[in-house]
Parts: sequence; C-alpha cells; structure tokens
Amino acid sequence: MGNFFKIIFVAFAFVFVTLGANANEILGKWKTEGGETALISKCGDSFCIVLKTGTYKGQNIGKVKSEGAKYKGTVRDPEDDKTYTGNISVSGNNLKMQGCIAIFCKTQKWTKM
Repeated sequence: MGNFFKIIFVAFAFVFVTLGANANEILGKWKTEGGETALISKCGDSFCIVLKTGTYKGQNIGKVKSEGAKYKGTVRDPEDDKTYTGNISVSGNNLKMQGCIAIFCKTQKWTKM
C-alpha cells in the first residue's frame, strides 16, 4: 500500500508543477502585432492584460483564466472598444490570441520581450 501512495503523491506533484510552469509562460511583457508593449500579470485567480505603451497605454484589454495549456476569458480591442470571447495559447516565446463575437474572430500573434 505504501508504493501506491508514493505513486499518487508523485503524480499530484507532477500535475502541480506542470500547471505552475504553464501559468508562468503567459506572465511578462509581450510585443503586440502593432508594436506596443502589453504586460500580462496575475490578478486574483486570473491573468490581466494591460497595454504599457502606445495610444491606449494603461488600458486593461483582457482577463483570462488558465484552462490547462490554454487561457480563456475576454479580450477587448481598444480601437473599436468591442469585447470578445478570448482564447490564448502560448508556445515558447509566441502567444496567439483569438477574440470572437459569434462567428467573427480576430487573431493576433505576440512575441515575448
């Protein structure tokens, strides 16, 4: 019975460390397609996206929660002031953000700074 508990403990530890590592991937400064800098940081149990440079500097443009390797929530296009259902995936130094209203979607690719 002792080995069983060790296996369960190791499995839970692996999942905890993996989820923590995934969450850290999204944190930090990102260069947007338009050349602005966006900062993604923890805000409660979510991640908030704030523009740090450009015309819309200081504006919060999104809030997402981790769902495994992806992030889901809302993103706002400050140019047209529309809020979209947001999906974000991170792969290394690349972030892909997609915002959709019904069947109409916008996609951006950002690079980690």
